[in-house]
Amino acid sequence: MSATASAIFLTLNLAAVTTLILFALGTPLAWWLATTRSRWRPVIEAITALPLVLPPTVIGFYLLILLNPTAPIGQFWVRLTGDTLTFSFSGLVVASLLYSLPFMVQPLQTAFERIGRDQIEAAASLGAAPFDLFVSLVLPLSVRGFLTAGILTFIHTIGEFGVVLMVGGNIPGRTRTLSIALYDHVEALRYDEAHALAAGLVGLSLLVLSLVYWLNRRRSRHEG
Repeated sequence: MSATASAIFLTLNLAAVTTLILFALGTPLAWWLATTRSRWRPVIEAITALPLVLPPTVIGFYLLILLNPTAPIGQFWVRLTGDTLTFSFSGLVVASLLYSLPFMVQPLQTAFERIGRDQIEAAASLGAAPFDLFVSLVLPLSVRGFLTAGILTFIHTIGEFGVVLMVGGNIPGRTRTLSIALYDHVEALRYDEAHALAAGLVGLSLLVLSLVYWLNRRRSRHEG
C-alpha cells in the first residue's frame, strides 16, 4: 500500500470510529442539554463548545500532557493494552472525540429542542417509558439532526491537523493522516502531490456540505 493510500485508509478509519463513538456519547449529552433545567447547563454547553474557539494546538498540547505514559491515564492505558495513547491510533481517536464533540452535540441538541416539550410530556402522560419515548418519538423527529451531526463530525475529523499532529505525531501507517501527509508534501516541495490531496479534500468537503444543505432544505419542505 502506498503512503498516500495508507493515509487515506487511516483517515477514513479514524473518521468512522470517531463518528460512531460520538453518536453513542453525544446523543445522551445533547438530550440532557436540550431537556435539562439545571443551572449547570451553560457551563456544560461552554465546555462542549470549547473546541470551536480554542486553537487545535492548545487542545493537542494538553492532551499530550494528559495521555503521555507518565500521566495516570497514560499509565493505566499502557498497563491495560501494552501500548501508549500518545503516538498511536487510539490516541488519535481520543483527540478526535474531544475535538469533534461540538459538531456532534450541537446539531443533535438543536434537533431535540425543536421537538418541543408538549409532545414529549403528552407521550409521557400516556405511559411511555423514557427509552420507548426516545425511540418511538424523539428519534423519528430528529433524523435530520442525526444526519447533519454524523456528516459534519465525519468530515471535520477528516480535516483535523493540529490536534492529531500534537498527539499522534507523524508515523507512516500508524498516525499519518491526510492532513499531515499534505503538510509533508508541501514541506518537501512536492506541490503536484499536495495539489492532488488538497483538491480532493476541498471537493469532498464541498460535496458533504452540499449534501447537508440539500437534506436540510428537503426536510424543511416536507415539514412545511
